[in-house]
Amino acid sequence: MRDRRARRRFQAATLLAVAVCAAGAADARVTRIVVDEVTPLIGEQRGYEQIRGRAFGELDPADPHNAVITDLKLGADPDGLVRYETNWVLTRPVGRRRSSGFLWHDVPNRGGEVRLQSGELAAGDIGLRSGWQADNAGSTGVPRTRPEAARHHFVRAPLARVDGKPVTGTVMARIINRSGPDSQPLMVQGNPMPYLPVSLDTTGTTLTVHTKETVDGRITTAGTVDPKDWSFARCDRGQPFPGTPIDIDPSHAPSNLPIHVCLRGGFEPDKVYQLVYTAGNAYVLGVGMAAFRDVGAFFRFAKADDAGTPNPIAGQVRGSAIRGVSQSGNMVRQFLFMGLNQDEAGRQVHDGAWAIIAGRRVAANARWAQPDGVLELFQMGSEGPQWWVDWPDKARDLPARGLLTRCTASKTCPKVFEHFGAAEVYALKLSLEWVGSSADVDIPLAPNVRRYYVAGSPHGGGAGGFRHEAEPTSFSCPGNNFGQATLAPNPLPHRELRNVLSAAMRDWVLKGTSPPPSRYPTLARRELVDPTREAMGFPRGVPSIPERVFLPENFVFPVFDYDWGPGFDRVEASGVPDQIPPRIRRVLPAKVPRVDADGNEIGGVPTVLSMAPLGTYLGWNITADGIHAGQVCNYAGGYVPFARTRAEREAKGDPRLSLEERYRDHAGYIAAVKDAAGRAAAQGFLLPADRDRLLKEAAASDVLR
Repeated sequence: MRDRRARRRFQAATLLAVAVCAAGAADARVTRIVVDEVTPLIGEQRGYEQIRGRAFGELDPADPHNAVITDLKLGADPDGLVRYETNWVLTRPVGRRRSSGFLWHDVPNRGGEVRLQSGELAAGDIGLRSGWQADNAGSTGVPRTRPEAARHHFVRAPLARVDGKPVTGTVMARIINRSGPDSQPLMVQGNPMPYLPVSLDTTGTTLTVHTKETVDGRITTAGTVDPKDWSFARCDRGQPFPGTPIDIDPSHAPSNLPIHVCLRGGFEPDKVYQLVYTAGNAYVLGVGMAAFRDVGAFFRFAKADDAGTPNPIAGQVRGSAIRGVSQSGNMVRQFLFMGLNQDEAGRQVHDGAWAIIAGRRVAANARWAQPDGVLELFQMGSEGPQWWVDWPDKARDLPARGLLTRCTASKTCPKVFEHFGAAEVYALKLSLEWVGSSADVDIPLAPNVRRYYVAGSPHGGGAGGFRHEAEPTSFSCPGNNFGQATLAPNPLPHRELRNVLSAAMRDWVLKGTSPPPSRYPTLARRELVDPTREAMGFPRGVPSIPERVFLPENFVFPVFDYDWGPGFDRVEASGVPDQIPPRIRRVLPAKVPRVDADGNEIGGVPTVLSMAPLGTYLGWNITADGIHAGQVCNYAGGYVPFARTRAEREAKGDPRLSLEERYRDHAGYIAAVKDAAGRAAAQGFLLPADRDRLLKEAAASDVLR
C-alpha cells in the first residue's frame, strides 16, 4: 500500500511535466520506463529519495553504433529489432537539498547495490545504477516472477538463434578444491555457470582431473573420468550416484541455481575437475552493455519515454560520469573500448569515466563469455589492448589499438580516472596496461586520462586505522574456492584517495578544474622491475615470507596469450571461441614495483599509513592450502607488522627496524603521522576532513603506548 501511495505521489508531482514533454519521444533507444517504487531515505541520506524502476528498449542491428555487439542479429525479433528489459535505481535529492547537477552512473558489481558516498550526498549529487550483466545467473538472474520487486540488477537479453533454434557450442567449467561424496556446483567466482548443457548424456563431454596448476600455466593431469562415472545431477541429501538429474530447460530451471555434477566415489581435495561440454543458451551479452548505454542516455537527455512517462531527473543533469569498481570497473573499460559512450543519436553519454581497481576489460562481448571471471586459468579478460592510446601489441603481433580508439574517432571520449592497488599487479595482471605485451616501455597516457596507484594496498583498499598488531583471524583468498590466506589482511586504505577523486571528477567535469597529476610507478624511473626477489630488492628474513613464494610458478599471475580458435577476434575479444580450453601460445612478461628496505613498494600516491608504516604492506598474500598452496593468494593483500622493540626484532631475525627504533614512542609516531598527512594534503591527495580524522585516529591508537 505504501509503495502504491508513493507511486501516486510521484505521478502527481510529474503530471505537468508529462503535458509539456509528451509530444516528443525519447532520443535514446529506451522506449519505455516503469516506476515501481518511490522511497524517502533516512539517516545520512535524509533529503534524498530512491526511485526503483525498469527500462524497456530496442536495438537496431543495422545501426553502426551497435555493430560491435557479437551475435546481435541472432537475437532479433521477427521485425528485425532486438529488445531488452533492465532495472534501474535513481537516488535523487529532493525538498530543501539542492542538486549539484552531477550524475554518477554506477555499474553494479555482479548485480549488487551501489550507493553514493558521504561527500557525494553532501554535495547533492544524483545517483543512478542500472543492469548490464546479461548472463542470467545467480545474482544477475532475471526474476521468473515479479521483476518489479527485484533487489538485484539484471538484463533480460535474447538468446542467439539460427533458423529459430538456439545456437550451441562448447564451454568449460571448473570445480576447484572441493571434496566429498556430494555433488559439486559449477561456479564462476560467486555465481553459477550461466550456460546449461544441451543434454544430460555425458558421452560427448570431457571431465579432466588436474593435480597441479602453477601460476605460470603449467598443468599436471591425472587423466579423464569415464563418462559413465559422473552425471549432471545432484547426489547430496542422501541421494547416491547417479543422483537426481538437473533441469536443463532454461524456461524451467531457476536462474539462481547452479549446475551440479555428481561423481562416482566423490571428489578429492586439492584437485581441479575441468569439464568441457556442449551448451545451448548463448545469451547475446553485448545487449546488456548497450542497455547500460541507453539507460544512461535516457536519464541524461530525455524528457519522457515514447508513451510520455517523464524522466524523473529531466533537465537536472549538467554533467555525468560512469563509474565501476573491480569487475564493474573492467566493464567501464570495455564500455569505452566498444565505443558505447556514443548513443544511437550520436551524443556523448557521459562526460567522465572512473575505473576503480580495474586494469582489464570484462568478458562481455563474446559468445559463451563469463563476465564473472576473475582471470583465473583459461578465463578471458586480457585479450587485445588494455591501454588507453593506440599502441602496437608487439608480443602478440596485433595492430595498434587502444581503449579510446573508437571514442577518439567519434569525439565522444570522457575525462578518465583510473586508480589501482598492488593486488591488481600481482594477481589481476595489471602491468600489461602500463608496459604492454612486451613489457619493455612505458605506454603513455592519453591527455584526458589520469592514473593513480596506491602502493602496497590490497584489492579495494583495507580497513585503515592505526592498529599495529595483525588481525588474528585467517580469511579466504578471493576467487573460486581458491584457498585460505596465511598472512594477516592488509589494512592500507583507498578511502582517502576515493574521497579526493570523487570531488575532483565533479569539479573536472562541471568546472574544468584540473585534478591531481597522475602518480604511478614507471620503467623510466626504475620503479618497475622484473618479478623476482632480487630485482624487487625484497629483504630476506621477513617473518612469514618464505623464499619459495618468489619462484615463477608461485609469484605473479602473468598474462597468457590464449588461442581461442579462428572464430575469436583477438583484438576485440569478441566473436565465437571455438577452441576450448584455449591453447596457451605464450606467457607474456610482467613487471612489479620495486620495494624499499622494509619490503614496502615505492612509487604511487602519498598515503599516510604508507609514509608512517607499522609494518610491510603487501599487494599479495600466500595460499595456505588446496591445489594453490604456496602460491600467491588470488588478489588478496597481506600485512607483516614490524617488531615492537629491537630485542624482539633481533630474536626473530627480522631485518626491518622495530617501531621503537623508528619512532621511539607514541608521541614520535603521532609526529610522523602529522608530517605524512601534511605532505599528502600539500600534494592534493588528502582532504582536510580526512586529514583531521586520521590525526585523531592516530592519537587514539595504542601504537607504542
